[in-house]
Amino acid sequence: MITGKNYIGNQLVATGNTTYKTFNPELNIENETVFTEATSQEIDAAVNLASQAFKEFRTISGAKKAEFLNTIADEILTLDDTLVKTYCSETGLPEGRAKGERGRTVGQLRNFANLVAEGSWIEATIDAAQPNREPMPRSDIRKMLIPLGPVVVFGASNFPLAYSTAGGDTAAALASGCPVIVKSHPMHAGTGALVASAIIKAAEKTGMPNGVFSNLNSSGMEVGQQLVSHSEVKAVGFTGSIRGGRALLDLAAKRKEPIPVFAEMGSINPVVILPKALENRNQEIATTYAGSITVGTGQFCTNPGLLLGIKSDALSTFVNNLSQEIMEINPSCMLHPNIKKGYISNKEKVVSQNNVAVTANYESNVQNNYAEQTIVSVEGKDFLENPTLHLEVFGPFSMVVQCENETELEAVITNLEGQLTGTVISDENEVADYSSVISALQNRVGRIIFNGVPTGVEVCESMVHGGPYPASTDSRFTAVGINSIKRWVRPFSYQDWPNELLPNELQKENPLDIFRTVDGIRTK
Repeated sequence: MITGKNYIGNQLVATGNTTYKTFNPELNIENETVFTEATSQEIDAAVNLASQAFKEFRTISGAKKAEFLNTIADEILTLDDTLVKTYCSETGLPEGRAKGERGRTVGQLRNFANLVAEGSWIEATIDAAQPNREPMPRSDIRKMLIPLGPVVVFGASNFPLAYSTAGGDTAAALASGCPVIVKSHPMHAGTGALVASAIIKAAEKTGMPNGVFSNLNSSGMEVGQQLVSHSEVKAVGFTGSIRGGRALLDLAAKRKEPIPVFAEMGSINPVVILPKALENRNQEIATTYAGSITVGTGQFCTNPGLLLGIKSDALSTFVNNLSQEIMEINPSCMLHPNIKKGYISNKEKVVSQNNVAVTANYESNVQNNYAEQTIVSVEGKDFLENPTLHLEVFGPFSMVVQCENETELEAVITNLEGQLTGTVISDENEVADYSSVISALQNRVGRIIFNGVPTGVEVCESMVHGGPYPASTDSRFTAVGINSIKRWVRPFSYQDWPNELLPNELQKENPLDIFRTVDGIRTK
């Protein structure tokens, strides 16, 4: 049952006066449940409770944390059709997408459960004492990763499950030993409330300290600002716009004790289509990319918003083929009227620039909140001279940049802002002739794809979902996969500490039987 109240630990509280409802974009009506925004007092209560919980939670064994994470996954599955129907009513997305994202969310939780149950992730490193070393003895020094403290996670508009309440940020933070306070996204507050109830049930069933998780409602910016400013909050996870992520980064930096903000923000995900590939697979590439640009109504952070090629008859043909193919695809619903407004506004801003040619624009009547897909084309020199053309248009939109030659192509890539992904479409060994272009692309992105599409982010250990700013605020970390746990920890050393007082991970006997690096050798 969705109450519309805030979870302050395991208590449901709603003392505030600011209320709001979610919106069904498919039916173009408000949903029924009234949500109450968290007050300043409730924010303080949630953070203080998390701070108290951290004292116990940080010491809980990997096996117990694994039980907690697996039980969260079980409880989410128990929500069954109630969760799926709520998700669809708040997003306009189809049932298949809801079930797929639920599966991804559950899979992430179980991946982190396996990680912490095994235990080697803490990177235990031991440099044993060398009392007889000349000219100076060496102390016994042992290092491991330890959790930072309470983490605030902001729900993402476009992934109500996988990047929100129990999504990757939350799963990684809980796995690391950090309590989590979620600032629920107002567009899918009901979905968030259901998932929050699953986390609370799991915490109670597995004996986690009260305050290990809280879920706060918010219709505006104030709750998030207060959370990031709170002295007991030690890190922030965010998925959303450049504007929102940058505001949080600046706010965190101004604190008396600055804290890290791990924000995954804007990206237009350049795709380099090489000449031979265009000559030999023109129609195939056009069909594939028409689908990629419109999948999920273009509401992915990895949407291919920029297609780069060298001027030729084949490139001109590709623009025509892509424009025809994308017009054959039926428009679909966006997440919210405000998302649709943003799409129209940013699209018009780009289209209104000088020398931008609109090659495809769906103009038939569409339902409320459905997005008309658009393709535009521009010369390389105009793209280089006009930063407005670099704008992310969140929706089914893509720009083809026609470069004069390889030199201009490399210049376009070099002058791009940081991106999550870059893609190269090539025939056979063609890519080997463009090493400088590939090098420039690697310098701008976090992941490079060969002969594929950027849409779709596999949850695995090798995945990097991040990139140079503004794709993310710290390109050294990924927001997806088990290595994302490293955002919520810091290295910590013990020097000459009594063996029996060391954490199990660092004791001489290795009671947890984990992999450790001992005097430079990885061993158990």
